[in-house]
Amino acid sequence: QVQLVESGGGLVQAGGSLRLSCAASGRTFSRYAMGWFRQAPGKEREFVAAITWNGGSTYYADSVKGRFTISRDNAKNTVYLQMNSLKPEDTAVYYCAADRGYSSSSYYSPLRYDYWGQGTQVTVSS
Repeated sequence: QVQLVESGGGLVQAGGSLRLSCAASGRTFSRYAMGWFRQAPGKEREFVAAITWNGGSTYYADSVKGRFTISRDNAKNTVYLQMNSLKPEDTAVYYCAADRGYSSSSYYSPLRYDYWGQGTQVTVSS
């Protein structure tokens, strides 16, 4: 079992930056691919970014490519999402998720992920 706790959300003006962190419990964090998703009010949860267990590959939604960067520190059991040039449409609750590697679903699908955090609110004002 893995517990995930997100932090770093908040209110920022358009054009600003935030860095989200997701701290994981347990000794198996380094084996998991990790993802970030977001959900705005009235909308479905959508993929933002993912990173493989060793950080060798990263994946991004087209809407955030070039603005967001996912990274991880396996020694600290933490995955990060650096968000730059934020836009009002980035406003959402952001969730991190852990993938044990048993699913055949795409990295872009929430069905791939086994564990989820409680989410952190990001609000971007115009």
